[in-house]
Amino acid sequence: MSGAARSLAALAAGLLFGLGLSLSGMLDPARVRGFLDVGGAWDPSLVFVLGGAVSVSALGYLLSRRLRRPALAETFDLPTARRIDPPLVGGAALFGIGWGLSGFCPGPAIAALSTGAAPVLVFVAAMLVGMAAQVLIRRFGPASVRP
Repeated sequence: MSGAARSLAALAAGLLFGLGLSLSGMLDPARVRGFLDVGGAWDPSLVFVLGGAVSVSALGYLLSRRLRRPALAETFDLPTARRIDPPLVGGAALFGIGWGLSGFCPGPAIAALSTGAAPVLVFVAAMLVGMAAQVLIRRFGPASVRP
């Protein structure tokens, strides 16, 4: 399949993802924080979004296991790592803390850039700085953090 077809499919998937985030309320950080506040004024409405996302993902994964190859690539690119190590745990904790404090995670934050809201711009800028820092730490940091 051509690179243009793959790019067009990626664009369509990204637009569909962004539309779904917008329609579900995932671009509203107050609503997300309300969902994450299980010990306080919990807003359970995003449970349906989570359930739908997990269901679609599980079906896609099960389907991928039955196919010989994907439609737009030569092979499936599935993760092979099975080890739970300190960088994985630390990254997951940092992700969760950032999501809980800001109400954004990377996908919805990128989609929310379309709103032009200052908190979104600050979050995305901080996210990019964090991504660059991770690259620098892995490249120049102690051997214990290098892959």
